[in-house]
Amino acid sequence: MVAALPLLAAGCARAVRAPASPVPPARPEPTPPPISMAPAPTTRQRLQGVLDSVLAAPMWRNARWGVLIVDPVAGDTLVSHDADRLFMPASNQKLLTGAIAVERLGPDYRWRTPLLLQGRQRGDRWVGTLLVAGGGDPTVSDALQGGDARRAFAPVVAALQARGIARITGDVATVGDAFPGATAGYGWAYDDFDEPYSAAVDELLFNEGVHTVWVWGGRRPGARVHVEQRPTAGYPPLLVRATTRARDAAGAPLQLAHDSTGTGLLLTGTVAAGDSARLTVAYRHPNDAWRAALRETLADAGIAVNGRAVARRDTAGRPIDTLVVLESAPLAQVLPRVQKPSQNQLAELLFRTSGLAASGSGSPDSARAVAQRTLAAWGVTAADAAYRDGSGLSRHDYVTPRAVVKVLDAMRRHAAFDLFRQALPLAGVDGTIANRLKGTAAEGNAQAKTGTLDKARALSGYVVAADGRLALFSLLANNFTVPNREVERVQDLLVRLLAELPLADAAAAGARGK
Repeated sequence: MVAALPLLAAGCARAVRAPASPVPPARPEPTPPPISMAPAPTTRQRLQGVLDSVLAAPMWRNARWGVLIVDPVAGDTLVSHDADRLFMPASNQKLLTGAIAVERLGPDYRWRTPLLLQGRQRGDRWVGTLLVAGGGDPTVSDALQGGDARRAFAPVVAALQARGIARITGDVATVGDAFPGATAGYGWAYDDFDEPYSAAVDELLFNEGVHTVWVWGGRRPGARVHVEQRPTAGYPPLLVRATTRARDAAGAPLQLAHDSTGTGLLLTGTVAAGDSARLTVAYRHPNDAWRAALRETLADAGIAVNGRAVARRDTAGRPIDTLVVLESAPLAQVLPRVQKPSQNQLAELLFRTSGLAASGSGSPDSARAVAQRTLAAWGVTAADAAYRDGSGLSRHDYVTPRAVVKVLDAMRRHAAFDLFRQALPLAGVDGTIANRLKGTAAEGNAQAKTGTLDKARALSGYVVAADGRLALFSLLANNFTVPNREVERVQDLLVRLLAELPLADAAAAGARGK
């Protein structure tokens, strides 16, 4: 064991003197790769993404949507979805009608209605007839005459009084036929003819074709009801079969409709004692309503008309003298009344007047031909629009979103653009979109025309984007089975986004991609 100690010591010494194993150098901390910042989505990408996401919802599985949004200055399409397919536009048709009227008639156009005396004067009597040559004046209405449509006849009263005429022994009659053909638009529903929105139109239109009957219940059940008609007090003739019921009793609701002859009205049902109701109905015969209103106005001024208000077109062989020519307000003042409340009858008058001014005939066929020629000049062909009436009430109207945008752009470049644009409803402020888009960047900004028929909803017009650029849009939906409000939510969302986002980034992105 002693002998082994030197060997152990030597071994330990060798172990101590042995070089240490090399220590690997410390590795440097890895440098993280640079963070890749994805570019923010462009306006085009955001709009398309929102639209794709919304339309993927199950509620739209049976619906058809047509969408086109463009930046007209850059010539850039922001969103396009079935933009070249035909859709029923409903009252978006009025965008086309209004644009055609602006182009064909001009902002200063005025309707003229000559009134002629046929016969001779004997003392304070006119022995003969008062003739009216209608031309489609849309302004003889409560809305455009300060609340009293009959104010439009004041020049007639003044002219007769100036001649010392206190009685007309004949009648009030029409002469000429400026708007030949049907008094209803092509394809209008027959069972809507009593509704004010579906009133007939002709060369003479009184109060937009709308008649009102006020009904007051008596003091006790079974008492007679009190009735007043406005704005014509005695036309159409009214047969009252309505009765008064107790306030807490059930009873048939009041109903007002034309009788089987179409010349009189029938009021049926019940009204509670001390209660009142307001009912409206369309004039079935617009020329007759206009003449009846004139006769009542003359009677109130002490000028009696002894004859019946019937049409008389044959004036040959009798001396004729111009009494007065009624002149309307200009188109510039009429167009907002068409577009903001979406007034069907005035749109029909614009439609037929445009045809009359351009072709000499105010028939529906002439109006359509003139409209098609005008649209063609803006790049809208017969394949892009089936134009059947002026209001969009017809379910035979069809148009593509691209055609609507082409018309919007044609007006943008028109000298009367401000007139056309300002006549449209203003989001959150007036017209048919007064209660839409409130509290958003589109309020007081977007100017657009709505459209509503069964299973058809439309919104098209103009909106200023966040960077001050103007966008044009057409949003058409057909064949849906959800409530209209669901369609409006999609339309409002897209218009709101357009107002909140800049268009410049979309234009720049489009330029980079070329």
